[in-house]
Amino acid sequence: MSRKDEILELKDVLLSRRESLRKALAGDLGKLQDGRDYVSGDVVDAACDSVQDEICSKLAEAEGKELMQIEHALERIEEGDFGTCEHCECDIPMPRLRALPFASYCINCQREAELEGGTQRSNINWGRLLDVPVGTDNDMTAGDVGIDVS
Repeated sequence: MSRKDEILELKDVLLSRRESLRKALAGDLGKLQDGRDYVSGDVVDAACDSVQDEICSKLAEAEGKELMQIEHALERIEEGDFGTCEHCECDIPMPRLRALPFASYCINCQREAELEGGTQRSNINWGRLLDVPVGTDNDMTAGDVGIDVS
């Protein structure tokens, strides 16, 4: 199979994973957005809910980062740059791409980047990732999620 054919298969994998992450992320953010009434519960209930909120928040953060990387990989496929290391511009080996389809760096450049402080993109556009039209009632950002632990 040619590299081009393998990249097209990886595109299908990325599209499928993107859809799964969007659904999971919408559920996680929805759980966080649900208000809770602690008047009827006790302190233990409030503490358990707080821990659950923290778990959902961390899951949403991890899913958001992965989704952002997938979006970047899909853009690179469209531009014809997918599979090329963004740092050294060498081809990323197919076994690495099959294991991590959104990889932007070859293994050596990835190691170097992690030693220097990472390569994480931190500005998450939640509306874009969740595929929610801007300006609708369903428009949600990470800033909209508030947790009341009182």
